[in-house]
Amino acid sequence: MTDILVLHGGGGPGTVAGLAAHLQASAPTHPGWNGTPMPPEIDSVAALAEAYLRELPGPVIVVGSSIGGWIAAEMALRDRAKNIRGLVIINAAGIDAPEHPITNITGLAPPELARLAFHDPAKFSPPPPEALPMMRANQAALAKLAGAPYMHDPTLLRRLGEIRVPTLVVWGESDRVITADYGRAYAAAIPDAAFELVPEAGHLPHLEQPTATYALIDRFVRATA
Repeated sequence: MTDILVLHGGGGPGTVAGLAAHLQASAPTHPGWNGTPMPPEIDSVAALAEAYLRELPGPVIVVGSSIGGWIAAEMALRDRAKNIRGLVIINAAGIDAPEHPITNITGLAPPELARLAFHDPAKFSPPPPEALPMMRANQAALAKLAGAPYMHDPTLLRRLGEIRVPTLVVWGESDRVITADYGRAYAAAIPDAAFELVPEAGHLPHLEQPTATYALIDRFVRATA
């Protein structure tokens, strides 16, 4: 049996809780997020990918959102034990695509971030004041792993051609943080990857359009597991 591992993005594990529940998947909290300690050796996305690989119990499909998609791609590239059987990348960061640059969201207030990240930001309430310290701490953890160069590894785009597992790239059409054209470049770099656009969704299509997004992932999982 193939397990499923869901990796969250910079917003923390709550952003993928519904997706993980739907897939009956494990969804760990990255070191440094939500008050967890970040060991000094976890100083890059690649280091975190290696740490997750060491914990894999066996065959797994990895589903990653945002920076979680970048971690998932690095895991597939470094999977010497060949435990990863499939890859789902959702609005991921990680590649250098100068024609489609990632919007730098460092320090943005929640309303401005929502305007960029969601198709319809009016449907999402701003976080309560008591949540802001945790959000800032999560942003600091993200900056440690991917702050310089900002949200990418200059070598990743060319290395994606070495991925040899079935891959689905899912993208919210209205993402203004990491655009759909960036997503198309991501998918084009991975041999035989499928690219699926989710209408009326932004950076987190599994939150804005769960039915459509789940259907795409479910079909991939059935074909891959």
